[in-house]
Amino acid sequence: MYRKLLLASAAAVALSGTAALAADLPSRAPPPAYIPPPPIFSWTGIYVGGQVGYAWGAGNFNHTFFDPFTGTLVSGTLGSNPNGVIGGAHVGYQYQINQWVLGIEGSVDGTSLSNTAAGVFPNLFGGSTITAKSTADIQGSIRGKLGIAWDRLLIYATGGVAFGGFNTDFTLSAPTPLVGPPIFATASRSNTRVGWTVGGGIQYAVTNNWWVFAEYRFSDFGSLRNDGLAAALPAGALFNGSRRLQQNQVQVGFSYKFDLWSPPPVVAKY
Repeated sequence: MYRKLLLASAAAVALSGTAALAADLPSRAPPPAYIPPPPIFSWTGIYVGGQVGYAWGAGNFNHTFFDPFTGTLVSGTLGSNPNGVIGGAHVGYQYQINQWVLGIEGSVDGTSLSNTAAGVFPNLFGGSTITAKSTADIQGSIRGKLGIAWDRLLIYATGGVAFGGFNTDFTLSAPTPLVGPPIFATASRSNTRVGWTVGGGIQYAVTNNWWVFAEYRFSDFGSLRNDGLAAALPAGALFNGSRRLQQNQVQVGFSYKFDLWSPPPVVAKY
């Protein structure tokens, strides 16, 4: 009986030692998977995109007519404020320093801006009508940008040089002049003007590479003189006209940013 008790005690001690030794062996389970942190968002980079919107002008036509047959002098203003759709493409570069974002952008837009103004003058050439049709076909700008960012939201101001192509067609009709045959005179002027533009907008990055934006700009292309109609009038008649070319525009669009650099890879050690 005593001998059996000693054998049982020895077996229990041996089993407990084996379990303790197994617990001390190194584990061979695989290390936990490394999940890299999400990339830090930055506005820095070259970007391209497109835009579309609405534009309206402020370009009333100021005119002076002189009828040598009756000595009538007429001066006045014809409303000529074109409006229409404007849209195109842009390319630019931005660089972010803390919350500040500096950039430069160039844009080109095609437009459907058009307006036709007409005036009736009972005392000019025995009764006459003049029409002035104004259109703007293409516009562009090269602008600087300065903004402040709150992560993926950017509010910015922009300004720089603007250029545009403008066309004006004039028609003067006097079917029953007091002296001479009926008058039907036409003239066309096409001009490329350089001016300035200023405005501001807001951008929101939907992903690290894509953002959407909304922007307002005011542009001034200076004054345009339109005196080509004088050559088609009777001898001694005087015509002088000018208009101020100013424009407001509101556009929305999208941009894609190219990542030209990336942070060094993170190497995990186990």
